[in-house]
Amino acid sequence: MIKVQNISLDPDTRRAWKGQDEVALSRKEFDLVHALITRAGDIVTRDELMRDVWHTSFWTSSKTIDVHLGWVRRKLGDDSRRPHLITTIRGKGLRFEKSEPAA
Repeated sequence: MIKVQNISLDPDTRRAWKGQDEVALSRKEFDLVHALITRAGDIVTRDELMRDVWHTSFWTSSKTIDVHLGWVRRKLGDDSRRPHLITTIRGKGLRFEKSEPAA
């Protein structure tokens, strides 16, 4: 079981929870969250995500990642304008935050 902030993932059963509530994630959504949460606090590049989640090193658009990220943020209750879980680091990649930002 992997737990960061109030998000828990069970890689063996491929189940996810926000607090006590189970969150239904598609296969790719789960893989995306898993790739980020296992490196919480670190920046994960889009190239790394394409390799690790989509198993390809060839891609022409980041829209694939953006679309899946949008779905994941909605399901996990993360506001893209004021994210507390997954932060976009402009020009670098994405980071799953180890803790919520200070108020």
